[in-house]
Amino acid sequence: MLENLTDEERKALTRAVINILDRWGMDNSDQVRILALPEGTPARRINRYRDMGEALPDNPATMERIEQLLGIADALRTMFPHNPQMGLHWLRKRNKHLRRRTPAECMVEDGMSGLIRVRTHLDCTYAWDMSGSHA
Repeated sequence: MLENLTDEERKALTRAVINILDRWGMDNSDQVRILALPEGTPARRINRYRDMGEALPDNPATMERIEQLLGIADALRTMFPHNPQMGLHWLRKRNKHLRRRTPAECMVEDGMSGLIRVRTHLDCTYAWDMSGSHA
C-alpha cells in the first residue's frame, strides 16, 4: 500500500501520521518508538517532521508501522463516528484484552506486535484477514 510513493506523497503521509500521533497525545519520544525510527534518533527529531515538512525514513519497519497506525485511526473513526473524543478516551482507558494496559501503552511498549494487537481488537475485518480463517 505504501510502496513507491513520491517524495511529496511521503511528506503528506508524514504530516498525517504525526498529526494522528499528536492528537492521540503521544509525546515525541513515544512517536520515535512507535515509528521504529533508527536507534539513537533523538525525540526532538519529530519536530523536524512536524514543523519542517521532512518525510519519515522510507524503511520497511517504519512504513509497516505507518500502515498499522492508519488502520487504527480509521478503525477509531468507524467505531466512534459521531464523537472523535471517544476514540481518544478509548486509547487512554485500561483494557483487559491488553493485559490491563491502555492501547496507547501497548502501542508504545510492544512496538509492532502492540500495534497489531490494538488494531485487531478494534477492527474485526483486519483480525479476520490476519487469522486466515476465511480461506
